[in-house]
Amino acid sequence: MDFDVLIVGAGLAGASLAAALRTSSLKVGLIEGSPPRRPDGWDARVYALSPASVAFLDEIGIWQHLDHARVAPVYDMHIFGDRDGRLDFSAYDCGLEALAWIVEASQLQLELWETVKRQHGVGLLCPARPAALAFDEDGAELALEDGRRMRARLIVGADGAASWVREQAGIRARVSPYGEKGVVANFECSLSHDGRALQWFLADGILAWLPLPGERISMVWSAPDALADELVALSPEALSARVAEAGGEALGRLTPITPAAAFPLRLMRVGQPFAHRVALVGDAAHAIHPLSGHGINLGFQDSRALATRLAALPGWRDPGEASILRGYARARAEETLLMQTTTDGLNRLFRPTDPLVARIRNFGLNLTNAVPVVRNMLVRYAVSGHF
Repeated sequence: MDFDVLIVGAGLAGASLAAALRTSSLKVGLIEGSPPRRPDGWDARVYALSPASVAFLDEIGIWQHLDHARVAPVYDMHIFGDRDGRLDFSAYDCGLEALAWIVEASQLQLELWETVKRQHGVGLLCPARPAALAFDEDGAELALEDGRRMRARLIVGADGAASWVREQAGIRARVSPYGEKGVVANFECSLSHDGRALQWFLADGILAWLPLPGERISMVWSAPDALADELVALSPEALSARVAEAGGEALGRLTPITPAAAFPLRLMRVGQPFAHRVALVGDAAHAIHPLSGHGINLGFQDSRALATRLAALPGWRDPGEASILRGYARARAEETLLMQTTTDGLNRLFRPTDPLVARIRNFGLNLTNAVPVVRNMLVRYAVSGHF
């Protein structure tokens, strides 16, 4: 089988790239090990989608087909330091419909999957697992575990943080573990959240409550490994009480609606998200601390930027040309670097317990909060990737 573009990994970044190439003349292949599944009840893994990501999903025909009864807009966000520091963001003050939309991971994944399955010009290979990858001047040959072989002019690695494609292409990743895990769970709350997201920089990690439809929230607690393991081991009732107490019972009594789960946190950087005949998107290209909620937004914007360049190519152009891949890398460099540097810096800034450092960081939050122009500029960059 021959393809112009062969995408390895049909997660959110890979599937959205395939969907975004629907109007191009390129022959696209998408490789995935297993189809997505919908969990029972609410999905404990959620994403905070920026307006830019929502616009991208709307462009590729995904956003309008989601079940919006299970999507919650974020109108306000309140961030609390570990002392008296505070920073508030408002969609209204920034002239936005919402700061973000909270969507279950499985709902996004299933809608993208169904869209790609219906899409002409996309060959969906599932179940399929790559086994070997070799490059020559004109393209690449990929062999699957079942013996099938295919050629492509461009291979896209969308296969996650432990990317097989990245390793085969010889792209070096610098990984810095945080010694933390992200603990996630969903709760019903006795008080209304009114579309507010809440975040606390605590002595034992960073706690975020994200609004879900109705009187429900999704919790993400970025905690040191030992505490994260302790939280996951608690009974549902004990976890609810612990989370409510950590958030000052801001939304009253919490009742668990999903079990807790945890995943390791790390910072990952690559020198360039491309190599000969290879481009990386999503978690294969970068990993950031979840305190900003922007990991998936970086991935969607990777796919958008790459798809825009590939779809605009005249028929005689080679999608794997080095100049095209360099242009993609330049387009994504600024936002990726800023988000990685900012989230890593904030996480490290709020770790030290020295009283002087604590006073300085909380003063910084209050100072930013007191200057609406600066505060609103930060929001505009976070939601659109530019000021």
